[in-house]
Amino acid sequence: MRLLVVEDEPILAGAIAEWLRDEAHAVDVVYDGAAALEHADVHDYDVVVLDRDIPAIHGDDVCRELVEDGSTARVLMLTAAGDVSDRVAGLHLGADDYLAKPFAFAELSARVQALGRRARPPTPPVLRHAGIILDSARREVFRDGRLVLLSKKEFAVLAELLRADGAAVSAEQLLEKAWDEFADPFTQAVRLTIFKLRRKLGDPPVVETITGVGYRIP
Repeated sequence: MRLLVVEDEPILAGAIAEWLRDEAHAVDVVYDGAAALEHADVHDYDVVVLDRDIPAIHGDDVCRELVEDGSTARVLMLTAAGDVSDRVAGLHLGADDYLAKPFAFAELSARVQALGRRARPPTPPVLRHAGIILDSARREVFRDGRLVLLSKKEFAVLAELLRADGAAVSAEQLLEKAWDEFADPFTQAVRLTIFKLRRKLGDPPVVETITGVGYRIP
């Protein structure tokens, strides 16, 4: 998934991003509310991990504006305040989930995955298509019963192709979902990842190139 982490403590923000990237997510990081809204205007995020007490624009106002703007991103709100009243207030603002600090990264990850499954349209935890099974929870891929070991980027690209359910996915869409904001759109990153993915999935070839359109698994 494409995720945005909004946290004003750089060390914590970096730790969260590193954990989520290790699970094959593309993660952008910002440190204040104004930057969060700017990024949300540009990128189509699946989940926003939003600290409530952030500078420039408070997390409550960021959440409220995302909802009012019709953003499809799910919001996981973080806060140092664990009182029930604080959690209720955050949910009333439009947050989809709430996690009090300090938290275990494993729980944060599980909540992000759960919110991803509630995206529009919802994404099931296990994707099946053309003899391929991708289990996002176990981080496993099988083709015709054979375990396929993939890198994080290969896993993320395959997930996007399977979610398309036979439709073509453009290179731009793959960059948006599987790479972060620092990805160079003029590199051969997508093409190289597709090449490696095809090789690992084996014969007969399953990932098609649609000239001028993108890639698909029919």
